[in-house]
Amino acid sequence: MEPNKVKCQNCEQPYEEGFQFCPHCGQKTNDELTIGVLFYNTISNYFSFDARFLKSFVPLMFRPGYLAKEFVKGKRLLYLHPAQMYLFVAVIFFFIFNFYVREGREKLDKTMEEVVASRENKGKVSKEKLSDSIYMDSLRQMALKPIKLKKDALGLKEEDLRRLDSITTVEIGSEEINTDFGFNESEIDSLIQSGASNETIYRAMGMAEDAGYFQRKIFVQGLKFYKTMGLGQIYQTFIDSIPLAMFFLMPLFALFFKVFFFKRGRYAHHLVFSFYYFSFLFLLFSLIFAINRWIWDIPDWIDWLLAFSTFFYLVASVIRFYEQNWILSFIKSGIISFFFLLLVVPVSFVMLGFIAFLFY
Repeated sequence: MEPNKVKCQNCEQPYEEGFQFCPHCGQKTNDELTIGVLFYNTISNYFSFDARFLKSFVPLMFRPGYLAKEFVKGKRLLYLHPAQMYLFVAVIFFFIFNFYVREGREKLDKTMEEVVASRENKGKVSKEKLSDSIYMDSLRQMALKPIKLKKDALGLKEEDLRRLDSITTVEIGSEEINTDFGFNESEIDSLIQSGASNETIYRAMGMAEDAGYFQRKIFVQGLKFYKTMGLGQIYQTFIDSIPLAMFFLMPLFALFFKVFFFKRGRYAHHLVFSFYYFSFLFLLFSLIFAINRWIWDIPDWIDWLLAFSTFFYLVASVIRFYEQNWILSFIKSGIISFFFLLLVVPVSFVMLGFIAFLFY
């Protein structure tokens, strides 16, 4: 006798009557919507996540490479998933780090305000000097006027008058101040104060008439920065972009390991290793920043010692995960760290800073 069939409300696949869960999608069969059902998945998922994180914390911090090795071996529910671990710890890190970022931006904004105020004061002094210069020039012209009128009687030529004019000139005007901006600040300040169009100012800054989108964007942002000295905004944009940049840097970090350990599993295995290693880094620095800010000001030498210890953690992780002797693990870890920290990361952060400048 064929058993009665019912249809799942979620996936609409048939199954035998009497099942408590759908064999196709796993949803509970008699899942009537109540307050308890509404919050059950959220609460159960939260406590499941919490339990797995606590189980993962000690191995992550004190057993380098263990979680990655266990995950690759197939134990994928006992501990927190590597990507989930990374995202959770990264959120914690940037939340704590944001307190330092906010203080840094406040200092930058204050410094830039002082720079703008100083520049405006210089502008006022320049105007006063310019008035003095015009006044002295008028006096000089008044003194020379009788001589010019009687030049024939005195036997003076035009060349003699020009020489006399240059001798009696007194330069009291404001000096042209060239700075690292790459243009004449006095000229740009004058154009801004006179209400000149942005196009005119761009030309004075050095933009070519046939400038393309990219070159024009640089001058647009350059003028915006010169007017506002918005270094704090650029700094904030740069910091906000770091989490996104890490999603590109971490796979690249895994690619380095794939190159150096190309016979030790698929690329996904190296990516798992990278997820857990970066999770350790974020968690360690989260603890350091949190303790320094709210509990105890850790001496600098201890901070540096803890930061330097992350390399030895990497070596220990490589020894466990890739099952290689410590000499080769140390050499390969050193080479990868060198190229990644001294070449890839600096270039990436310079590019990130440039992008932050273009789009802040």
